[in-house]
Parts: sequence; structure tokens; C-alpha cells
Amino acid sequence: MSQANENPQPDPTQQASGAATGSEAAGGGTPPGLEEQLTQALEKSQEHHDAWLRAKAETENMRRRAQEDVTKAHKFAVESLASQLLPVRDSLEAALATETATLEAYKAGVEITLKQLASVFDKAMLKEINPVDEKFDPHRHQAISMLPSDKEPNTVINVLQKGYLLHDRVVRPALVTVAKARDA
Repeated sequence: MSQANENPQPDPTQQASGAATGSEAAGGGTPPGLEEQLTQALEKSQEHHDAWLRAKAETENMRRRAQEDVTKAHKFAVESLASQLLPVRDSLEAALATETATLEAYKAGVEITLKQLASVFDKAMLKEINPVDEKFDPHRHQAISMLPSDKEPNTVINVLQKGYLLHDRVVRPALVTVAKARDA
């Protein structure tokens, strides 16, 4: 004798149909409209599941597109500044290419080029920090040394290198010499 014959497993479909047949035989049967309600509920459930999958896919697509936009924004953020700096570079190269220019011509060309650069800085909101005679501000200035002076202590008396702000954010602090009180 085989073991399969000793412990037969009942077929679930036969049990379900048998149970239904048994209840129908007992006179219960399926209430009218219950199967229809179940079918409608399953259809509605499938519709909701499909809508959820579409919403999930759309959200993922929006996230991916936003990430691509951020990547492009970082990559091309300086495009406008770069296009404005090109004429400045052209002016510098033209000055170097001239072989017969006089010192005055070079000076005039450098002044014009500096004006071009200042215009680019203005458009880019890059502002100069030149704090002579202002109170020392550690957020905008970097003190190189302190010198005895008749000026009020902690006043900037000399700017060794100008600083720059980009939209009120310090790009480079000004390198300064600060006044200290004279010893008595």
C-alpha cells in the first residue's frame, strides 16, 4: 500500500462546491444580488488598484523629471555669466594680440575691459566689499593684522584685497588691516 492512499488530501474546490451544494440542499442558497455585489466590489477594487498604480507611476515620473531638472540647473547655472564674460575675454585677447600699441593704448583698453567686467558683475549681483573706515565685520572681512591707529579700535584702516558678495552671501571676504588702540 502506498502512503498517498492512506492520507488522501481533500480537494478545496470539491469542498467549496460541496458546501454550497449542502447549504442549497438545506434550503439556504446564495442570497439574490450577493454575487452581483461581490462582482461589483471586485471590479471597483481593480479600478482603484489600477488608479493607484497609475498615480504611483506618475509620481515616480515627476520625481525623475524634477531630479533631471535639478541636475541640468546645476550643470548650466553659470551659462548666463559665462556668456557675459566672453566679451571680456575677447577684449583681453585683442589687447594681447596688438603688437604696436602704446602704454596709453593698453591702459585705455584695460580700463574699458574693467568696465565690461564691472558690468558683468553688476548683472550677476556680484558686489564688491571695500570696507575702508568701516567697523570690522568678521562675517565679511578677514583681518590680516592689527596696527596702532588714531582711528577707533576695530575699524578697517587698509584693504589688502577686496572681498565679494553674491546676493548678500560672501564669496570671498575682504583681507583687511584693523586699527587697534595706541599703547599709552
